[in-house]
Amino acid sequence: MVPGEENQLVPKEDVFWRCRQNIFDEMKKKFLQIENAAEEPRVLCIIQDTTNSKTVNERITLNLPASTPLRKLFEDVANKVGYINGTFDLVWGNGINTADMTPLDHSSDKSLLDANFEPGKKNFLHLTDKDGEQPQILLEDSNAMDDNVHDRFIGPLPREVSVGSTSDYVSQSYSYSSILNKSETGYVGLVNQAMTCYLNSLLQTLFMTPEFRNALYKWEFEESEEDPVTSIPYQLQRLFVLLQTSKKRAIETTDVTRSFGWDSSEAWQQHDVQELCRVMFDALEQKWKQTEQADLINELYQGKLKDYVRCLECGYEGWRIDTYLDIPLVIRPYGSSQAFASVEEALHAFIQPEILDGPNQYFCERCKKKCDARKGLRFLHFPYLLTLQLKRFDFDYTTMHRIKLNDRMTFPEELDMSTFIDIEDEKSPQTESCTDSGAENEGSCHSDQMSNDFSNDDGVDEGICLESNSGTEKISKPGLEKNSLIYELFSVMVHSGSAAGGHYYACIKSFSDEQWYSFNDQHVSRITQEDIKKTHGGSSGSRGYYSSAFASSTNAYMLIYRLKDPARNAKFLEVDEYPEHIKNLVQRERELEEQEKRQREIERNTCKIKLFCLHPVKQVMMENKLEVHKDKTLKEAVEMAYKMMDLEEIIPLDCCRLVKYDEFHDYLERSYEGEEDTPMGLLLGGVKSTYMFDLLLETRKPDQVFQSYKPGEVMVKVHVVDLKAESVAAPVTVRAYLNQTVTEFKQLISKASQLPAETMRIVLERCYNDLRLLSVPSKTLKAEGFFRSNKVFVESSETLDYQMAFTDSHLWRLLDRHANTIRLFVLLPEQAPGSFSKRTAYQKAGGDSGNGDDDCGRVKGPVGSLKSVEAILEESTEKLKSLSLQQQQDGDNGDSSKSTETSDFENIESPLNERDSSASVDNRELEQHIQTSDPENFQSEERSDSDVNNDRSTSSVDSDILSSSHSSDTLCNADNAQIPLANGLDSHSITSSRRTKANEGKKETWDTAEEDSGTDSEYDESGKSRGEIQYMYFKAEPYAADEGSGEGHKWLMVHVDKRITLAAFKQHLEPFVGVLSSHFKVFRVYASNQEFESVRLNETLTSFSDDNKITIRLGRALKKGEYRVKVYQLLVNEQEPCKFLLDAVFAKGMTVRQSKEELIPQLREQCGLELSIDRFRLRKKTWKNPGTVFLDYHIYEEDINISSNWEVFLEVLDGVEKMKSMSQLAVLSRRWRPSEMRLDSFQEVVLESSSVDELREKLNEISGIPLEDIEFAKGRGTFPCDISVLDIHQDLDWNPKVSTLNVWPLYICDDGAVIFYRDKTEELMELTDEQRNELMKKESSRLQKTGHRVTYSPRKEKALKIYLDGAPNKDLTQD
Repeated sequence: MVPGEENQLVPKEDVFWRCRQNIFDEMKKKFLQIENAAEEPRVLCIIQDTTNSKTVNERITLNLPASTPLRKLFEDVANKVGYINGTFDLVWGNGINTADMTPLDHSSDKSLLDANFEPGKKNFLHLTDKDGEQPQILLEDSNAMDDNVHDRFIGPLPREVSVGSTSDYVSQSYSYSSILNKSETGYVGLVNQAMTCYLNSLLQTLFMTPEFRNALYKWEFEESEEDPVTSIPYQLQRLFVLLQTSKKRAIETTDVTRSFGWDSSEAWQQHDVQELCRVMFDALEQKWKQTEQADLINELYQGKLKDYVRCLECGYEGWRIDTYLDIPLVIRPYGSSQAFASVEEALHAFIQPEILDGPNQYFCERCKKKCDARKGLRFLHFPYLLTLQLKRFDFDYTTMHRIKLNDRMTFPEELDMSTFIDIEDEKSPQTESCTDSGAENEGSCHSDQMSNDFSNDDGVDEGICLESNSGTEKISKPGLEKNSLIYELFSVMVHSGSAAGGHYYACIKSFSDEQWYSFNDQHVSRITQEDIKKTHGGSSGSRGYYSSAFASSTNAYMLIYRLKDPARNAKFLEVDEYPEHIKNLVQRERELEEQEKRQREIERNTCKIKLFCLHPVKQVMMENKLEVHKDKTLKEAVEMAYKMMDLEEIIPLDCCRLVKYDEFHDYLERSYEGEEDTPMGLLLGGVKSTYMFDLLLETRKPDQVFQSYKPGEVMVKVHVVDLKAESVAAPVTVRAYLNQTVTEFKQLISKASQLPAETMRIVLERCYNDLRLLSVPSKTLKAEGFFRSNKVFVESSETLDYQMAFTDSHLWRLLDRHANTIRLFVLLPEQAPGSFSKRTAYQKAGGDSGNGDDDCGRVKGPVGSLKSVEAILEESTEKLKSLSLQQQQDGDNGDSSKSTETSDFENIESPLNERDSSASVDNRELEQHIQTSDPENFQSEERSDSDVNNDRSTSSVDSDILSSSHSSDTLCNADNAQIPLANGLDSHSITSSRRTKANEGKKETWDTAEEDSGTDSEYDESGKSRGEIQYMYFKAEPYAADEGSGEGHKWLMVHVDKRITLAAFKQHLEPFVGVLSSHFKVFRVYASNQEFESVRLNETLTSFSDDNKITIRLGRALKKGEYRVKVYQLLVNEQEPCKFLLDAVFAKGMTVRQSKEELIPQLREQCGLELSIDRFRLRKKTWKNPGTVFLDYHIYEEDINISSNWEVFLEVLDGVEKMKSMSQLAVLSRRWRPSEMRLDSFQEVVLESSSVDELREKLNEISGIPLEDIEFAKGRGTFPCDISVLDIHQDLDWNPKVSTLNVWPLYICDDGAVIFYRDKTEELMELTDEQRNELMKKESSRLQKTGHRVTYSPRKEKALKIYLDGAPNKDLTQD
């Protein structure tokens, strides 16, 4: 009703204006405050929460007026992070005021300005623990909690919540710091190890059961009798004590699972919580034998029921007594689409008897005939703790998969079980006791077969007499139980997910305060009855009573009720009621927790930083991790680092110091003079687990003085170059400033190196492929590209080289060679006795020591008599012969045309690596100067030597190579003068390829055939060795390898320009190997000692790095157009049809017949196979399947595609080759004899066409089966298409309706297909069960040996087991 105008209340005029004036005054006051605040300076506070590793990266920012009191700052921080004010401290962080580490006063009224906060700047603060206690979480208002109770999280954390979705559970809005402390509920959670949520749910339920917890506490562990690690009751006891007394939010369960005998892999196996309950109870019963708790599980959880069958004609009843620990309740009856509405309905169905009639009639012992009967279950006794399992997991026989039933099933908070005690026995005086009635145990009750306590008194239990003469007591006892069978619900174990996997958590009512809680792993929260109702299952929308497709997947799986009996209902033991051994255990656990807390406190205040040290003797950079407390001084940290690096016996402590270091740039940032007493926390800028810089433990000699490193300086490593000696000295470190000019920098280097600055040339190596001459005197170092750490080369001589262009100068060539030289270790092949006695003689050309390519001659002797595998390639053979003759002539006559290059390419001299001139002959040094090539387009392509130990291709050609080689023991040195080893091979400057300026823009072309074949020719089109037209540095000398490298092996240490090609590199190795480069192979050795053959001769060595290892093996190296082929023997009727024979070399343009001719001697020598050329064939090999038959006139690369690592089958023929044309088709046929349950051997059938009629005619010729009775089918899978004889008759697609073989479903278009055939008039043998089982075992064994699958077998699930002795390996046979 709207009041009339005359009834409206109108204030008086003076009251109205007074109110208006008050409002204006308030607004004016607010505006003045805002105006003053705008003029007042503000303080920016950045607070970092360091109380936990998970929050250390989160920062809170507050922008407050400078007049804000400290008390208000603490309040604002508490509100921001969700902590209770007064339970945390704020200290200065790594910012401005790092000198003061004392906590700020949270109750002070001092302004931020007075507390040394700086307006207009960032003020860094750390939020830390107060007095070692973690901050307490700010609790929400209770009224607000009640209002939002339906939005509280009680289930698993949802993965996705879309806007507007109607989810059953809404994630609780936790503060980010809520994971740090004990839940506000007072209960402690359990950490999920990985997939142990099912275990956590059960453990929390047992912990919240007063009777179980109290009984467990009364049990006392005897350490003298058992190992505490493997004692399940003791570890449960410890866990319960921690759940009751710990201050942590959640505790680990690893000790409990370790007592189960589980390893870490068990944490990744999810199991059924009901199954775990059974197994754990069994284990506890075993552990508690002969103790007071021996019958605890039975007393609390065990009930009894009677499984009976009653004859409907005479009333005779047979029965037996079963015990149970839980009652399984069906969600949906078999064959029904409607689920039971409630637990009570499912319980009635559980005891509902069924009628055995028709073919299921029961044989009555009294009637002596089959009669209609009633079969069912009757509850005789309910346990104190009643466990109901809701059978939500079922098997769908239409999809043959497990499913989860999410149907709605309600359950009451109080359950009256008296209606389920059946007293029907009193109505049947003819009932007799029969413990062996022959009635089947349907297993629906999950009877506990382990319990034998009732075997002697099955007729009597809990005062219930089952004998016919005790009718009075029979009635009276159930009547007594009915009055006291009210059960109250206190635990609901919930499953969320599907049958394939999901998540468990528990909703448990505390008997202390009657409040429901959700125990979801480490999260514990309060919930209400409404939340419990959400676990009933079913759909949450309006889709009707039942719609499983839209039902929630989160629902109750196990329910635990407790009998309401004031006489038996127990309360949890108080602390003063604990047994003495539990009090001692509590004390020990508290001490351990306090110790852990102190350790965590130390960890939170420990600086962890990388520590480096260049060992003063070994000159090796060592690395470690320095962990130092923030309050330790720099002096104490130096002592710690000194001991950590084991320098006590090497150098005095006062010769060491810590400096700030950048390991990535190898840069010394600053030293800490005068700060020896400064705490490390201040020195490093706060406590962190990782820093953007490192520390270096710098050492000095006793007579040296440490250099001072100031921030802002750059470090320069100066290498002095001697052009005359062609040496590069070890680096000298100087420090400069980026604003210095090149002229000033020269003066600085002149003082350090004693070189004249007037003629000094400085070359900056800015990166691995850039040398820059500093030629502008007035330019600053910053403008020249200097950075934190730099590398320069200086030279100061008065030679004419100073006047030349830099890229044409001797200095540039020397530095270019220095930067690209790498060191390799080469393992030479073992010299087998008798293989060859003399090495190839390399003679020096008369008086011409500078001849780069002809310093050492080539192989002398009739090399042209060598016969290669590819002898059929006439052109290649002629080239090889002409090359050999040319090499001999070059070796005798020499070529002085290149001698002018010698002076510019002498070896780089090093005083550290000098060798006596008398050792020059042993060094067998070979120096070549090879024109650089652009490696830009090359990528390393290496081939695996899959069977190095069985590499028969090596031995197959060694005899030819070695027998025809004429060599001499003497080797001439390239130069009689002393040749020092290159010095200064800095690993930082030679680990990456450098593209030379002299060849910028050049592109190396690739031959198409070389690209396809995967190998490169060692010779160019003119037949001249490619190595002869290139100039690269190469130097080799003997090297004493480590022990264990094997007798007979020799090592070389090779310094080589990494831009050299593999072909040239192999040529340089010829005098050390003793054979031509075409007769040995190069294998690169990786860290795992795995070897891969390098086959691309055009490639450079840019993919190699310092100290890589190379193995040389004698054998035919591939040339252009050649392929290494693995040859396997095809044995169609053997158990293993594929057998490796040897490696061979096939060449482009070679015919199949020529390759067969090459194979015959190799097969005879290596495999013992004596074959004629017309009695074997080669055919395509695809995995294990035989394919196209290669005809003798086929040519490789023209008719047959061939590639690297090609594989081919060799098949021995029984007679003359039948395959003459490519139009023919060769198939492998195999007869199936159903009357004998066996398969015949394979027989080859050669068809002139793809006609099915011709196939039938050929099968008729070899089998004698009439044409109209022949049925055939194509084999499946990999050759030999094995199939069980139990399956072949019905599983194959017999007699397809096709006229040709090359159409669906056969698709037989190539040789090698498998065809099974049979006589359709032949009857299948009838097998007894015993014969079938025996045959099944034989077939299974046969097929498993051949590697073929017998039948489909899904992934085996791992059984849940608890190992009482803590040793799972003793029970592996039972899996």
